[in-house]
Amino acid sequence: MNFPPGNLSHFHSDVLQQTQLGQLCGQGQLFRDRYQVLRMIGRGGFGVTFLAKDIWLPSEPLCVIKQLCPKVSDPPALESARRRFEREAKILSKLGSHSQIPMLLDYFTAEGEFYLVQEYIKGATLARLIRRSGPLSEGAVKYFLREMLPLLQYVHKHQVIHRDIKPQNIIRCQDDGRLVLIDFGAVKEQIALGDTSVKLPTTHFIGTMGFAPPEQFTLRPVYGSDIYALGVTCLYLLTGRGPLDFDSDRYTGEILWHNSVHLSTPFMHILDKMLRVSLKERYQSVTAILHTLDRLSPHDNLGRCLAIQNPLNAGNKQNNSKNYRSPTQKTAIAIRDWKARFRGKPLPERSQTTESVSLSSSSSN
Repeated sequence: MNFPPGNLSHFHSDVLQQTQLGQLCGQGQLFRDRYQVLRMIGRGGFGVTFLAKDIWLPSEPLCVIKQLCPKVSDPPALESARRRFEREAKILSKLGSHSQIPMLLDYFTAEGEFYLVQEYIKGATLARLIRRSGPLSEGAVKYFLREMLPLLQYVHKHQVIHRDIKPQNIIRCQDDGRLVLIDFGAVKEQIALGDTSVKLPTTHFIGTMGFAPPEQFTLRPVYGSDIYALGVTCLYLLTGRGPLDFDSDRYTGEILWHNSVHLSTPFMHILDKMLRVSLKERYQSVTAILHTLDRLSPHDNLGRCLAIQNPLNAGNKQNNSKNYRSPTQKTAIAIRDWKARFRGKPLPERSQTTESVSLSSSSSN
């Protein structure tokens, strides 16, 4: 969400006045003699986010500066928070080598505040795309899962729990059409914990009401917590309704969603298992979901998903997704090329546009 200077609420005006970055918005003075702060683009319970320009680099690229506000003030606790912040920022830096996670460009502390500088992703969030174009079909949501599950698998492999997966934190990149996951909660959690040498309970919940499962509210998130949030995101894509718009079972807490959308029974069972309140009944890993999807609809894996235009890119005239191929597309193309070589046929000429791969035709030969 952008907040143009001439159309600010009193609340957002206060944010601008009370933060160093806010005071620099639209001014000639640079932040750290490097960043030209342009405008505020969002805020949350743990800080505020600004769009800036890095004038040190030749092309003066846009970047995002997140000012995270620690929930501690005494020097020992602040120093402890700083060490944890730096440790978690280094982990985010490693994650940023993935094309679907914003690259961490810099991190530092200044005057008791914590800052992250990240790559700016130009595009629209899934929440905005659904509001603009309406809910998606079952096939389109399966396509979405095929894109997101390998990314989440990569995040969990690095022992990171995102903690705040939701449509507002997934961006469809305008330049190449890829999905990008933003706003990891790990760093926010570390600066909120206070001095861990003092064994006191903490009440700093990281996440979003409705998307976070029960164990996250008790401050015990696990990898399965991200799976639950991804399942709720699928419901939003299918219905256009947020999780709090659904009724829930008064005894189990399960979301009552079956009457809100018509799905095939096998796919409904997948979402049911992603959305289980009980951790024991929920999927234990992203790999398990991928295996279930493969058994359920192998045609979706190598053919059907690739024969349609990416539904979240449809109608975006500025989108230039023709240069991007998902991992599933690359696998399907490799299989087809291997079969062509095996038969001694010349490989087909391939343009940069998204190719339609028919599994049924290749498997019948």
